[in-house]
Amino acid sequence: MDEKRPSPGSLLRQIHRGNDAEKRGRLKIFFGYAAGVGKTFAMLEAARAAKAAGIDVVAGYIEPHTRPETLALLEGLEQLPPQEIHYRGLDLREFDLDAALARHPSLILVDELAHTNAETCRHTKRYQDIEELLRAGIDVFTTVNVQHIESLNDIIASITGITVRERIPDSVFDSADQVELVDIEPDDLIKRLSEGKIYRPTQARQALGHFFTRGNLAALREIALRRTADRLTRTKQHGEGEAGFADEHIMICLSSSPSNAKVIRTAARLADAFHGSFTALFVETPGTHELSSANRENLRRNLKLAEQLGARIATVYGDDVPSQISEYTRASGVSKIVIGRSNNRRSLLAPKNNFIDRLTALNPNIDIYIIPDTQPPFHGKLQKPLGHLKLSAGDLLKTLALLAGCSLIGLWFYQLGIRDANIIITYLLGVLFTAIVTQGRFYSVLFSLVSVSVFNYFFTAPRFSFEAYDASYLVTFLIMFVAALTVSSLTTRVKRQARQAALKAHRTEVLLETSQMLQRAGSRDEIFMRCARQVQKLLDRSILLYPVVQGALASALSFPLEKEQTLQAYLGQDERAVAQWVLQNNKHAGATTGTLPGAKCLYLAVRGHDRVFAVIGIVMDEGRDIDTFERSLLLAMLAECGLALEKEQERETKNEIALQAQREQLRANLLRAISHDLRTPLTSISGNAGVLMQNSQVLDETHRQRLYADIYDDAMWLINLVENLLAVTRMEDGSISLQLKPELLDEVIQEALRHIDRRAHEHHISVRLSDDLLMAKIDARLIVQVIINIVNNAVKYTPPESHIELSARREGSEVVVEIADDGPGVPDSDKSKLFDMFYTAENPQADGRRGLGLGLSLCRSIVQAHGGDIIVRDNSPHGAVFSFTLQAEEVICNE
Repeated sequence: MDEKRPSPGSLLRQIHRGNDAEKRGRLKIFFGYAAGVGKTFAMLEAARAAKAAGIDVVAGYIEPHTRPETLALLEGLEQLPPQEIHYRGLDLREFDLDAALARHPSLILVDELAHTNAETCRHTKRYQDIEELLRAGIDVFTTVNVQHIESLNDIIASITGITVRERIPDSVFDSADQVELVDIEPDDLIKRLSEGKIYRPTQARQALGHFFTRGNLAALREIALRRTADRLTRTKQHGEGEAGFADEHIMICLSSSPSNAKVIRTAARLADAFHGSFTALFVETPGTHELSSANRENLRRNLKLAEQLGARIATVYGDDVPSQISEYTRASGVSKIVIGRSNNRRSLLAPKNNFIDRLTALNPNIDIYIIPDTQPPFHGKLQKPLGHLKLSAGDLLKTLALLAGCSLIGLWFYQLGIRDANIIITYLLGVLFTAIVTQGRFYSVLFSLVSVSVFNYFFTAPRFSFEAYDASYLVTFLIMFVAALTVSSLTTRVKRQARQAALKAHRTEVLLETSQMLQRAGSRDEIFMRCARQVQKLLDRSILLYPVVQGALASALSFPLEKEQTLQAYLGQDERAVAQWVLQNNKHAGATTGTLPGAKCLYLAVRGHDRVFAVIGIVMDEGRDIDTFERSLLLAMLAECGLALEKEQERETKNEIALQAQREQLRANLLRAISHDLRTPLTSISGNAGVLMQNSQVLDETHRQRLYADIYDDAMWLINLVENLLAVTRMEDGSISLQLKPELLDEVIQEALRHIDRRAHEHHISVRLSDDLLMAKIDARLIVQVIINIVNNAVKYTPPESHIELSARREGSEVVVEIADDGPGVPDSDKSKLFDMFYTAENPQADGRRGLGLGLSLCRSIVQAHGGDIIVRDNSPHGAVFSFTLQAEEVICNE
């Protein structure tokens, strides 16, 4: 039998996909190689067929068309009115996402998947709108052309000479449930364009001369066909569980170069072709923090592009970039490196291809792909050493003071006749100290330049002029300047490395500390507090945290920095709405993202495997973004927090299960005990009643009274048992509520003595109170039950004629109630177990058949519910003393 058996992994993936499909809508993309191939027409035809099949279909947004055949297909379909937006003097028509979610059809049509929304819209891109529709369980039909796929952008730009600005991540295309290729012959497409069926005549003539050439269209058609075939192959492999090139690991290096985007796309296509993993490595050097704003923006865009193309972002620290790359490749099992070759002009002293040669030498067993930079040389964009200089008056004064000090020392040396070389060394030391005590290279460079001039002015002939008779001094000045500049550069570099090492140690410490603190946290609230504080410590920013309680956002917890007294400006309804969107969609939103970017904070979900526990908001200062490594650590910390919250939830669930099991065990034990121990008194009652009914005429009065007394004793025992059972059940279920009121202890004790065991008359019972007006704040009915149980216990376990004394006294803020007897007492081995449920002590005085072990256990539960404690100790010379405490109440006398 040759039928291929599916692997367990593929079956598991199918189950997961089936579960996800129940919650998520399905996406169908009508895919073409150019405008005018008929994508919208095919989508409308499919929509009409779905409507004819009884499906609720709505046209959410269709690009305006003048083609009669397209307009005819729209007839009969419900259309959502577009959102009218007035922006910068323009009237824009956008897809109304909120109206679509409110309408919630079974199927919605949204044209132009790659469209960029207006700035006032919730999402930056239309594909993000469609993602939200899918998460809401709505099926979507949409359209896109091949030139809008991100990884193909460079290839298509090289063919057509046009760089398409509106692009979608490959993951959006690949994750579609269905892709239908809409194809047409290039000659037919050109004919349609010439007939004015695609663009207006003026636009059509321009398009025929540029984009819509026969060669371009043929190439685009081939790319579209190949991309569709690749997707089908990948879908088939995933369905059958094929691993492909499982060991392939493709890596690129992130940089701020504009050409880095081409390298990222090439590596993404390579990873896709080999079905391998894809990593984007960023080497953070000491100079990273000195990048210009333009370079920072380029780096941020390249980072976002790598994430969109499915790369895992990794960050390492180091000054030697090739060495850091090499170490990472060995540690991570990288098999292929993709790097770019810049066309920027090198300095005359820099070796040609130094970086590539070193990287090749350090990684002899790894394939290295070099992607040429086809863009114009990148001039004027890199940060110049002093390009972002901000002068500090303090640093400038330090520099001038050191310069003056070195000059004074030099003059002193000159007066002593010390040679010029020593004076030069003095200035070199001044450069060194300047680099140490100031921030930035400018001050040490300034010191180097001025020191040469000062040395020439004060110490070379002719003195006090900038001329030099000896021509050899020109070489001296040059060497002095180069030496000073070298010393300042090395010192500045060491300082930056030290700061970098300190920053890395701090971040690592914060991450490790977070893990330890979350492990020690004992509740949800404590986990939230510690997580927010650690994020604040990592980023040095104010933090907001919205806990999720029963599926809704609770009130925000704010953690402002010391310089910010309050975060009230970030607690408005607009900001909360962004946090609510993050909760509902389990996605990042807010500042620096493509969703609601106008917010003041960046909002991220603190999530576990299948739920969001909280939404954390990070206040984003103007011009101060979160760098790559900080973002990686932040996500790791939030993941750690989510894991801790999942563990806490599991612990709470286990405790609830254990408590429920304990209650079930209690009920089972009660039923078992009752079924066994109720038989004796019930048998006695029925037997004695039968004797009285059948032989009452022959029994004398003494025998009849004895039988009545036995029936009464057994009935009272049953009544007391039922009272205890009801009280125990209410205490264990937590359904009992204390009605605390000031009560006179004398009245409570007398009430209890009226309901004690009938055999108590065989004992000597006395009451002694330290004060007739002694009061306690108690639930009287429950304390009466406590006293009854303890007194009955004393009557049961002591011989007749024993003494039982009830006493109460005030001790500070408590009332101490004691019940003492002079019976045989309680053995030490029983004292620790005496208040346990179902425990009965062995005693010859007691009737073992009439003991469930509930009375004293109930007493402890009641006393503890009152905030007191109950103990048993030995009486002198023999016997036992049961003592419990209650909250005292002040007596106010009004005269």
